[in-house]
Amino acid sequence: MKADLPHPLPTSSAGASLPLAGLRGLVLGLADAHSIAYGCATAAKAAGAELVLSCVNDKAHAAVLPLADGLQAPLLTCNVEAEGALEQLVQQAAEHLGGLDFVIHSIAWAPLADLHGRVADSSAAGFQRAMEISCHSFARLARCTEPLMRERGGSLITMSYVGAQQAVPHYGMMGPIKAALESMVRYLAVELGPSNIRVHAVSPGPIPTRAASGLESFDELMLDAQQRSPLRRLVTLQEIGALATFLASPASSGMTGQTLFVDAGHHACH
Repeated sequence: MKADLPHPLPTSSAGASLPLAGLRGLVLGLADAHSIAYGCATAAKAAGAELVLSCVNDKAHAAVLPLADGLQAPLLTCNVEAEGALEQLVQQAAEHLGGLDFVIHSIAWAPLADLHGRVADSSAAGFQRAMEISCHSFARLARCTEPLMRERGGSLITMSYVGAQQAVPHYGMMGPIKAALESMVRYLAVELGPSNIRVHAVSPGPIPTRAASGLESFDELMLDAQQRSPLRRLVTLQEIGALATFLASPASSGMTGQTLFVDAGHHACH
């Protein structure tokens, strides 16, 4: 039986193809102009999507509101640890946009004391909080967006790192947590596939974001990526955003359950 594509490929009034024209997206994790969430939001907006963005709290809201305004997208706050906050965010985004076609989950956090220590020495409380924010929030996101995407289909995208699949020095506790996130992507893909919802993880190479600055010896990770990657360079926010846009678009309608690297080939060199 021939399966229908989740969305027709739209075009602009000038006839030029816009991969996300007519699609509605929620992007979580806006932190500053160097954040992966901002790179993805910028690419999605350029591809024709209508967006709602989120940041973690009121302090962040004041700092990044100009970025959201520049993208002509409402900016909402969402601390995923707060009871009902994630569900409320999804509801507000869907009400504003008239539905949801894709969600980009770009949030991760771990206590510095646990992140900078050995995995063997990580605290139960720290591990649990990091897992809730960085991993289980994606499952909750899937649960509350599924009813909104059943009719048209959709795409859920999260962010990982090669440390999920290989032991990377100084990545510490986030390695096992990102490994759980990549596994969750596969399980969610199986569970949501009958609803025509696709699920992926994007695994960028190291780039200088605020979140990455919390890692010990992060400059060494970036130098290693530049020296050992086949392309001999770091990737850009634009390249990460381009991959996320592809995964949110009808062009990737036959794909689900994968972790896709955008790291100048660095993952192949470990």
